[in-house]
Amino acid sequence: MPVEVFAYTDGACSGNPGPGGWGVSLQAFQNGRIVKQSDFSGACEDTTNNRMELQAAIEALKALRRPSDITIVTDSKYLRDGITKWLRVWEKNGWKTVKEKDVKNKELWQELGRVASIHRVKWDWTKGHADNSGNKRADELARHAIERLKRLKETKIRSR
Repeated sequence: MPVEVFAYTDGACSGNPGPGGWGVSLQAFQNGRIVKQSDFSGACEDTTNNRMELQAAIEALKALRRPSDITIVTDSKYLRDGITKWLRVWEKNGWKTVKEKDVKNKELWQELGRVASIHRVKWDWTKGHADNSGNKRADELARHAIERLKRLKETKIRSR
């Protein structure tokens, strides 16, 4: 039986913009059971929630060692709709929206498009902070990344 791969991704921000974090819970299933799980996260000092949502998906896809079938589960309609509905239109329009404005987060959308093209990706949306354990874990990872960043920044300030 083939392995099914799911990446639960989430982004968070403490203020928007402000310090932000992203989290990924990558899970491989075989015969309905988890055979491997990998959790990872990161943070950025001055960012937005949308940027962190994009970064989480990028990092999930970059973590795969070879072209794969993967389902990315996100609570961000911005991410899901951007990659499934808007990305190709933006590319055709020279990275302009239908209202002829510059696409926000262009460099992240371009990177996401590049890394997603390596894989066969299914994009699923789930309601945030609901009963999806993978989504809850990704949110927890993103929020912990923000806290680590804040503690590191405080430590640097105190050591001056």
